[in-house]
Amino acid sequence: MQADSPTEATPLPENGSQKIRPVQKLPKQCRGCGALSQTAFPNQPGYFDLSRKAVQNYLNPQTINRSRREDQVYEEALKYFDHQELRSKGVDVEALALSLVPLEANQRPPPKVPLCDRCHALVHNHTGESIYHPSIESIRDTILESPYKYNHVYHVLDAADFPMSLLPQLSHLLDTMPLRTKNRRSRAGGRFYGDQKMELSFVITRCDLLAPTKAQVDRLFPYLQEVLREALGRTGRNVRLGNLIALSAKRSWWTKELKEDIWRRGGAGWMVGKANVGKSQLFEAVFPKGRMESTPSRHQIRVDMHSKESKGKSEAQSRLADEDLEAQEIEYFEEGELDEYSLLPPAIKETNYPEMPLVSDLPGTTASPIRIPFGNGRGELIDLPGLERTGLEKYVRDEHRLSLIMRSRIIPEQMTLTPGRSLLIGGFIRITPREPAPIMLTYAFTPIEAHVTRTEKAIGIQNQTGEVNVDSIAVPGTGEKTKLAGSFELKWDVTKQRTGPLTRRDAINLSVDRLPYRVLSTDILIEGVGWVEITAQVRTKDLYNQKVPSDTPPVEEPQEKKEENREEKKEEKRELSALERLEAIAEDPKKKRSPPPPPPPPVEENGENEELNWPIVDVYSPEGKFISSRQPMNGWMLNKRKVTKESKRKRPRRSMKGMKKLEKKRRREREAAAPASSSF
Repeated sequence: MQADSPTEATPLPENGSQKIRPVQKLPKQCRGCGALSQTAFPNQPGYFDLSRKAVQNYLNPQTINRSRREDQVYEEALKYFDHQELRSKGVDVEALALSLVPLEANQRPPPKVPLCDRCHALVHNHTGESIYHPSIESIRDTILESPYKYNHVYHVLDAADFPMSLLPQLSHLLDTMPLRTKNRRSRAGGRFYGDQKMELSFVITRCDLLAPTKAQVDRLFPYLQEVLREALGRTGRNVRLGNLIALSAKRSWWTKELKEDIWRRGGAGWMVGKANVGKSQLFEAVFPKGRMESTPSRHQIRVDMHSKESKGKSEAQSRLADEDLEAQEIEYFEEGELDEYSLLPPAIKETNYPEMPLVSDLPGTTASPIRIPFGNGRGELIDLPGLERTGLEKYVRDEHRLSLIMRSRIIPEQMTLTPGRSLLIGGFIRITPREPAPIMLTYAFTPIEAHVTRTEKAIGIQNQTGEVNVDSIAVPGTGEKTKLAGSFELKWDVTKQRTGPLTRRDAINLSVDRLPYRVLSTDILIEGVGWVEITAQVRTKDLYNQKVPSDTPPVEEPQEKKEENREEKKEEKRELSALERLEAIAEDPKKKRSPPPPPPPPVEENGENEELNWPIVDVYSPEGKFISSRQPMNGWMLNKRKVTKESKRKRPRRSMKGMKKLEKKRRREREAAAPASSSF
């Protein structure tokens, strides 16, 4: 809590024998992190060092006259001239008066509200400690203290590890709307229940990490809805996903639409989500600025009444009255008492372009709710502290913690996993295919380095028992806590997306069921870091082949059953397609090609068929946490490097013309020497 008089708790430096009395007091909240101002605990958020220059300039603003010496001489000379005499000589006195520089223009502008010491260090030194993350119950209690009837919760999710930043129980805890209002024919907005109306929207931020263009991200929208619905599980049966928004505050994708939505709704808009998902950056991008003139407010009415009362006064008296009114408003804000039992801090004074919350890569920058009103009392946008997202940074050395955050779109390298090799990410997360394993292709969409090495060496690096551990960014002792995070099946069929012209409608247009192979894939998610796309090509007959235990002898079919199977096979003759007939004619015009075997049952995309032989990868991480999987997004197809003429010219193929000439010359020499040797 802020001290009643911070300058009395920690007096300012003395000037001679007399103390400097402050002109104004510290703000109730730090404008960067929202923490309540205090001067007692230096290591806590909201602490202001009163000896800091920026704080001193704010508490004691100096009025320095910046006018030039020539202007002062000019003004003094005009005072001693007789204006009537100047007019008689043809001098334009009014033009001389207009040429004088106003006194306000020569004054130093008022100092900005300073940041607390923690936010100051984050901005200038990129150092700081995360706050204690609140619980979902405390966030719920804070929202329920809303002074508005209309409340809209924007659940912010991060695209880097979507949907691991989801809070599945949020809708249930907030009691957004009863089930009756959630059918598709209900009116938008529902009804009031009690004295408030609570609604929920999902906002996926930083979507520029998924694809290079806005159109590509928009085409991913059905995929994002499907993955989110699956992640919500049973808790999401009563949640609408028609209000899902996928945007990028960095690239200004769909931020204008969300800003207009916030303005149209009014009331309280709450930014809820886990730490470091981009709430503060989104807050700045979608806050409706510069709209104080749209609707009248009590403050405007008060100013208008005051101006009518002072209509008969002189201009100087009116200006003094306006200054007194502003002083009363500032005094009300600065001297307002805080409610010790309230979870919401007091709202700040509304301005057209207020200071926005601090944007930082440090997880847990926002320490307390930050309320910023807009539209002359139309509503507020409130940035809430982030819930704990991951504890993975605790196992990473301090100098590498900021490298866990994906700041820009990644174009990964294609790495091949052959049997006996593993993929190491940062030296402390290992992905190992389970034997017998096919050859797999991996694409690491992570900001930390990933490389392929032998499994024995990878285990030594991860457990920190090997001779060389230069590739690991983990703190010492992490290897002892390494556990199996899960075994994930490559159970999603991406054959059609990966096969190319074989299945394209404008090309060969083959059905996937007629191919002798399947391409399977999955995305391995690393909480707060990114994801790894894993793809493998397997034979169709190996995928559908039933595993027979080694101790079970093969069952011999009776002779009658074999004859029945032969008759069935003869009847199962199918007509050849046009492509197959063309291939048969090309091989041997007189030989008829035998029809292909009947296609196996299709691969189920949801992976519920447990009888199939899915390829499996084992993932090892600290404490066996921070890992999950999802349906593949095919990020490699969206973000792979484009082959251009310039890229082909970088490494031209070496010409073999000289080698061919040399080989011909040597052959001629050998042929010329052969008759001479035979004559002897």
